[in-house]
Order: sequence, then C-alpha cells, then structure tokens
Amino acid sequence: MTMRQTWVERLGLKKNMVVLLAMVVLVGMGEKMAERFLPIYLVALGGGTLSVGLLNGMDNLLSALYSFPGGYASDRLGYKRALLLFNLIAMFGYVIVIVFPYWQAVIVGSVFFLSWTAVSLPATMSMVSQVLPKTQRTMGVSLHSLVRRVPMALGPVVGGIMITQFGEKNGIRLAFVVALLLGGVSLVLQQLVIADEGKKTKKAVRQGSRQAEARPWRMMALMSPALRNLLISDILVRFCEQIPYAFVVLWCVKDVGISPVQFGLLTAVEMVTAMLIYIPVAYLADKSTKKPFVVMTFWFFTFFPLFLLFARSFWLLVLAFVLRGLKEFGEPTRKALIMDLAPEDRKAGMFGAYYLARDIVVSLAAFGGALLWARSPQVNFLAAFGFGLLGTLFFARFGKDLGAEPSPTV
Repeated sequence: MTMRQTWVERLGLKKNMVVLLAMVVLVGMGEKMAERFLPIYLVALGGGTLSVGLLNGMDNLLSALYSFPGGYASDRLGYKRALLLFNLIAMFGYVIVIVFPYWQAVIVGSVFFLSWTAVSLPATMSMVSQVLPKTQRTMGVSLHSLVRRVPMALGPVVGGIMITQFGEKNGIRLAFVVALLLGGVSLVLQQLVIADEGKKTKKAVRQGSRQAEARPWRMMALMSPALRNLLISDILVRFCEQIPYAFVVLWCVKDVGISPVQFGLLTAVEMVTAMLIYIPVAYLADKSTKKPFVVMTFWFFTFFPLFLLFARSFWLLVLAFVLRGLKEFGEPTRKALIMDLAPEDRKAGMFGAYYLARDIVVSLAAFGGALLWARSPQVNFLAAFGFGLLGTLFFARFGKDLGAEPSPTV
C-alpha cells in the first residue's frame, strides 16, 4: 500500500465521502456568501432590529423543527433521495429572496433555506456512519466539519466584496443568485455520482422505511443518560452562542466600525482556525478519552462573547475570532458520540431528535437576544457568558466519558 493510499484509508476518503465533501463546498459557498450578511440586508430593506432577532430566533426554531423530519426522511427515503429533496427546498427559498427584494420576503424565503444544514445533517451523519466503520467515524465527522469551513471562510469574504462593489441591497441579492446556481450544480453532482446506500434492494429500502420512527418522543425515550446529560449542557452552551449570534456582525460593522470586507476576513480567520485543529483533535480523541475535548470546546464558546465585549479594534477582533474558531475543538467528537449512542438502524432519527430538543429550547435564546440587545450590547454579551459558564460547569461535573474507541486491526 502506497503512502497516498494509506492516507486515503486513514481519512476515510471513499467515493461517497468525496462527493459529499464536494457538495458541502458548493452548497456552503453559495449559502455563506449571502446568509452571513442577512442582518445587514434586513436593516437595509427597512426591517429594523426586531426583524434581525426574528430571523435568528426563527433560524434556531426551524433548525429544531426541521432536524427530526430530516432524520425521518433520511431513514425512510435513504440519504441520497433525502439530500435531493433538501437541496430543492433550499433553492426554492433562494428564488423567493431573489424575486422579491423586501424584508418580509427575506423572512419567508429563510423558512426554506436557512435551515438547510439542520435538515440535511441527519442524512449526512447517516451517510458517514454507513460509509465508514465505527473506528473512523470521528475522523469522518471531522473531515465533514473541516470541509464545511472552507465555504464558511471564503463565502463571507466574497460576499463582503460584493457588498462593497454593488451596495448592501444589490450585493447581497447577487450573492443569492450565485447561491442558487451553486445549489443546482451540487444537486446534479450528488445525484449522478453518489452511490445508493449499501446497494439496497427495493425490498430492503421498504423494510428500512417501516423502521423509520415518525414520533420524536419515542426517539427521545431511547436516549441514554449519558446522551441526555450532553444534551442539557449543550443547550446551555448554545444559549451562550445564540444570544449574541445575529448581532455579532452589527457589533463589528456598526459599533466597532470595521468594513464588511474586514468582517469577511474575520470570519475567514475563524474558519481557518477551526480547520487547522480538526484533524489533530480527531486523531487525539480517537486515541484518548473524549470528555476533555468537549469540555474545552464549551470553554471556548463561553469566553467568546466576553472577549468580544472588550474588542474595540480590528486586531482585537482578530483575536476574538481566533477564539471563536477554537470552539470547534471538540464539536466533531460530540457529533460522533451521538452517532455511537444512537441505535444502529435509527441513527439519523436519533440525530434529528437530539437537535429537535436542543434547538427548540435554544430558539428562545435567539428571540430573547434581540430584547437584550435593545437594552444594550453589554447586557447581551454578559448574559451569553453566564449561560456558557453554567453549561460548561454542568458537563464538567455530570458529563460521561465513553473512553477511547478500540484501534482497527491492521
């Protein structure tokens, strides 16, 4: 076996995984060119601060409501047909925003495109769990997370340039046109190249369809105590993230006074930081216990809003966004734990149920973030820090560690 083949094997770069990663780049690039600047677009169209809070709260709520149907659709249809459906839904949302340049239309369109990641994530994780053996799932999730950061890094930079060249309204609208085109390319690629899961027969697919659980409370009942404790701490830490999330761009551009291009560069700094740590952390997490990595991730989530509060220059913001990038330290490990703890025949459904429970609660934080911001940015950031601290300490005390996975036999 050559060195190239060895690394391909270690990274789990099978054909379906490669196509999945390409799809993530295409869809993500279009999405992040426009979505990251939606708060500015809403304000430019006359929506005001409350429309920004509505958008962020709705994003979290829809992420919750879409997660379980996304998992159910993946269990019932298979990940290939489910991904086709999810892409078409997102593209329909882009069309609405392109055709109707009103803030109300942006809210309506966002119902279809904002939660593409949430609705497709259970199918993606199901695909990873089927394509790769258990001992490579953390690496597979890490690769997915790493590649996702490529468009998350480049998209806002390109979007910022479009805003600079064409203005806030036309620049962001043009970004949605590009997003629609890239979504179409992704749709064709995934349907032509991705192989059907496990070469299932039609009879096997029908049997799998009967196993798909349509009742989320039944899936919640199957959660282990370890997964429930992770869910509780995750909810608290996501309060920390989502209370200020939609207002970070307003803080940087309107309060600190940097340009949209500079904000795009900050997002790139965040994503590059995350990308640099994914593979080393995945390797270490597979060789040692996982709990410390998740705890460290929660600490990075917690301190970002506090650091951001005192960052009043571009270079201090650079340091803040390096810290924000480090919050991905143990995220693939957390997702891999969910997959490992889920029943073998209902992994997508359990993944969706987890995110359904988490994001329904967290959506309250996103809606409340607008009220806190209206009072003052300082109140918003400090409240976020408090929730992060509580969630981190809870997991440090009650979180369970499954230990290292056994190494594969060579």
